[in-house]
Amino acid sequence: MKRSMKLLFAVIISALFAVQPTFAQKQNVEAISQKIEKISEGLVGRIGVAAQEIGSKEIITVNGDEQFVMASTYKVAIAVALLDRIDKGELKLTDLIDVEQETMVTGDGAIAVNFVHPGIKLSVANLIEPMITLSDNTATDACLKLAGGPEAVTKMMQSIGITDLRVDRYTSEILRDFYGLHDKAYASVLAEALAKDPTLAAKQPLRNLKFEQEDPRDQCSPNTMLQLLLAIDSGKALSEESREFLLATMSRTRTGNGRLKGLLPRRTPVAHKTGTIGGVANDVGYVTLPDGRRFAIVVFTKSSTTSEADRDRAIAEVTRTLFDFYYLKSQDK
Repeated sequence: MKRSMKLLFAVIISALFAVQPTFAQKQNVEAISQKIEKISEGLVGRIGVAAQEIGSKEIITVNGDEQFVMASTYKVAIAVALLDRIDKGELKLTDLIDVEQETMVTGDGAIAVNFVHPGIKLSVANLIEPMITLSDNTATDACLKLAGGPEAVTKMMQSIGITDLRVDRYTSEILRDFYGLHDKAYASVLAEALAKDPTLAAKQPLRNLKFEQEDPRDQCSPNTMLQLLLAIDSGKALSEESREFLLATMSRTRTGNGRLKGLLPRRTPVAHKTGTIGGVANDVGYVTLPDGRRFAIVVFTKSSTTSEADRDRAIAEVTRTLFDFYYLKSQDK
């Protein structure tokens, strides 16, 4: 009897110790979420964060289900929908596409600035590249058209289980609405307005509550964008070839060096896509840890009256906090 009691006691003690790491891990997740909220105070109006180590089921989130304007991070969804057409054999990366002069988003991006004369043909690959790496809006509108338009992108997202991500407008329409240039011929109206006032793009108001909070179009939550990043990485969204193409393109992004990359150790591999408009500063993507493990991260902001440098700093602080958390967690094992 005594031996049986000792055995039972040992089993109970073992079980208690077995659940301790899970409990401690939960405490760590809660603590890191609170830390993220604290370090972003004063730097942004409202922040939304979602992060997950690739291969893990544990999600770190702050305001993860709240809706945010995606801004140019929605270009990741556009790229996925376009690459899906390539996977289906409906298009090729080498197909040459006419970039018509009237579709140029004047005053923005490398294409409109460098190709001022009619007669441009670019391959599908060479449209996706500046859309992601330079956030070129002319390239984006061409890619969105090739993907079948906003409704087609939204439906493609739904087909892979991402039901809370809306793509509603071309970038030129978004800019038209942001600047209040209400006209059906959005591309020409925007071009005309920018021609009359070349400094218009630099006059974005720091805050546009109606645009950021009341208009549900082209929005999603941090958790939803994280779901898309994980679907890309796992191969759920794209073929392996298209996945590698997109991740390689995102690794060449040249915008937002002060955001996800801002406080990371030099040469840390980051594949990402930024988004900026008004009081919105976003960055989403993948960060590789020194030991080769990776985590997906989404940082959305809105309603900020702070400078872009402050918003960049908030994103950088959040990313570094998560980088340290994931890396140190592996050292404790």
